[in-house]
Amino acid sequence: MNRKLVVLLSLTLLAVLAVVPAFAQDPAEVPVWIAFTDANRLGWAQDRAAEFNAAFPQYNVTIQGYANYEELFAATALAAEQGSLPAVVQYFEVATQVARDSGYFKSIASALGDRTEINGISTALDDIIGPVAAYYTLDGEFTSMPWNTSSAIWFSNMNILNAAGIDTPPATWAEIDAACEAIMALPEAPEYCWTFPNHGWFFEQWLAQQDAVFANNDNGRTERATEVAFNSDAGVAILNWMREQQDKGYLYYSGAQGGDSWGTVDQAFGAQQVAMAAYSSSDTAVYTQTGVDNGYEVVASFLPYNDATGWTGNLIGGASLWLVDGLSTEVEDGALSFLFWMTNTENAASWHQTTGYIAIRQSAVDQLTAAGWYDENPNFRVASDQLAASTVTPATSGALLGAFPQIRNVVTQAIDTVLLTPDADPATVLNDAAAEANTILEEYNLLNVE
Repeated sequence: MNRKLVVLLSLTLLAVLAVVPAFAQDPAEVPVWIAFTDANRLGWAQDRAAEFNAAFPQYNVTIQGYANYEELFAATALAAEQGSLPAVVQYFEVATQVARDSGYFKSIASALGDRTEINGISTALDDIIGPVAAYYTLDGEFTSMPWNTSSAIWFSNMNILNAAGIDTPPATWAEIDAACEAIMALPEAPEYCWTFPNHGWFFEQWLAQQDAVFANNDNGRTERATEVAFNSDAGVAILNWMREQQDKGYLYYSGAQGGDSWGTVDQAFGAQQVAMAAYSSSDTAVYTQTGVDNGYEVVASFLPYNDATGWTGNLIGGASLWLVDGLSTEVEDGALSFLFWMTNTENAASWHQTTGYIAIRQSAVDQLTAAGWYDENPNFRVASDQLAASTVTPATSGALLGAFPQIRNVVTQAIDTVLLTPDADPATVLNDAAAEANTILEEYNLLNVE
């Protein structure tokens, strides 16, 4: 071959290589594990991953769904033992302390350092709604990325309320009592007035509304929680109120606990067996559509509170996305980029509209408001407004403690005992539950505190 031609071809190849971006090589794999398998939520996340990969071809984000949090926990523990953790794992909010103690994860703040953007994506956190940011801010730093965030709200069948002469859903426990008196006096009254899932999260909500902590050391936020505190006057007030509502024939309790209790509430509300229900805002779309499908108007409102103590605020629910520690710089930056991109203003608004989980960014709420979307869908704004109006205190920031899921089950069992055992004293039952919870917490701390 002509020497000049060889030199020319070599220079041409070097010129081409000089302008080929580094990510023309194999993209960095960024596996993300979440606890959803349905087309609505898993499908949304996979669609966002596809869009991200198209915009940032140096990364390949993949979303793998698991049936529930428990299955995901087990898979994560096994992967840790095998040294094959993904880049990001979803943990629900009461597993936050467990996530911290596991040693698997790195905080968002430490991964970011002083960067205000990554791959051109803003890393601003000051736009996240107050109580949401507060829950995941631990020891002064942001730990994990909130995503599927919810709050406990109140759903009312306004056809029944209007028939009873009630124009506005009740805002307090006393107003529930007055509304139920009128509703149950209707000629065609429902079987019961209201219901709720016997899931510890609702007890925690009514506790926080009274500015009462669930555990010591400022709900485990100034120091590690070593004792529970839910057997306070505020906790006893909740159980006494439930007992009174049941004795009057107002409260429907199916006897189902924990995860099994949600479906019983769905059935009772959908069949108009009750007029009102406490539930998660994550199903705002479902409950609103249930009314449309069955010919009645469903209105969402703030979760009613104890008038004797006033309202401080409500807790968040849902889960967050944790960044795995020990990733290569390339994979870590890809994971961080995806986390901030997937929760940016536009995607936070889209996730909210698709699922009913709240828009975690105030800018997303503002965007939907300006577009008139909330004017057409007012039920969707309730949870965001409730959290935005909450005063951030240790109580409303939520508890951090080890073995929280097990301790939550202890509280659920205490509520079950009070509602199914007429002669059970609520204060005694709650004290016994606290003693059992403290044993669980002590054992956890012995195993997990160095």
